[in-house]
Amino acid sequence: MKAINPRHFLIGLTMLAAAGLALALTPRLKVADEGSKISLEAMIPTQFGEWKLEDANMPIIGGPEVETLLEKIYSQMLSRTYINGKGERIMLSIAYGSDQSYSSQVHRPEMCYPAQGFQIKGMTKGFIDLSGVKFPVMKLIATQGLRIEPITYWVMMGDSAVRGIWEQHFARLKYGLAGKIPHGIVIRVSTISANESQSYLTQEQFVRDMLGAVPMEYRKILSGTTF
Repeated sequence: MKAINPRHFLIGLTMLAAAGLALALTPRLKVADEGSKISLEAMIPTQFGEWKLEDANMPIIGGPEVETLLEKIYSQMLSRTYINGKGERIMLSIAYGSDQSYSSQVHRPEMCYPAQGFQIKGMTKGFIDLSGVKFPVMKLIATQGLRIEPITYWVMMGDSAVRGIWEQHFARLKYGLAGKIPHGIVIRVSTISANESQSYLTQEQFVRDMLGAVPMEYRKILSGTTF
C-alpha cells in the first residue's frame, strides 16, 4: 500500500476544516422570523405633523422591468406622496426585504437611479437630529434633464442603521457571525426642487415628524432607536 504523503494529508485536513468552518458559519436563522410580522402600510400613518397623504400610488421610476426586479428583491414596498400646508411635497419610498443575504440585498438609490438614466452628484454622509440622537443618513442629488431630485435615505440592516456599502457589509457580517440573516429596509424621502438646501431641511423635518408619529416598536424597526 502506497504511503500517504504527509504534505498532501495536511492539505486535505486543512481543506476539510475550512469546509466545515464555512458550513458552521453559514447563517441559517432569519431575524425576520424571530419578531412580529412587519406591515409597512400599518407602520406609517397617512397624516402626521403638518403632513397629509396626497397620493398612495406613486409610480415607480423605470417602468415594468424595474418593478419586476424590485418585486424579486423586496417582500414589501410602500410608495406615497405627502403634502403640507405650504404646498411642499415629499415622496416617501420604503422597501422591506426579509432576507439580506448577498444575493438579495437592498438596492441603495445611488445604485438604482443611474440604472434608470439619472446622474448622481453631491453624495455625502450626514445626520438628522432626533431629540438629541444623531441619526445617520445619506444625502445625494439625482438629476435627469430638467428634473432635480434631492434625496435623503438610510438603510436598516436588522437593528443597525447603515450608510454606504461598507457599513452594509459590516452589519451583515455581524449577523452572519451569529448565524443570522438580517432583514433590510431602505427608507427614502425626496423632493423635486432646484433648491437643494431647503429640500434637505424640509426632508429632515418630515423624517422627524414621521418617526415621531409611529408607535415605539415600529420606530425601533425603522431607525434602530426609540429616541
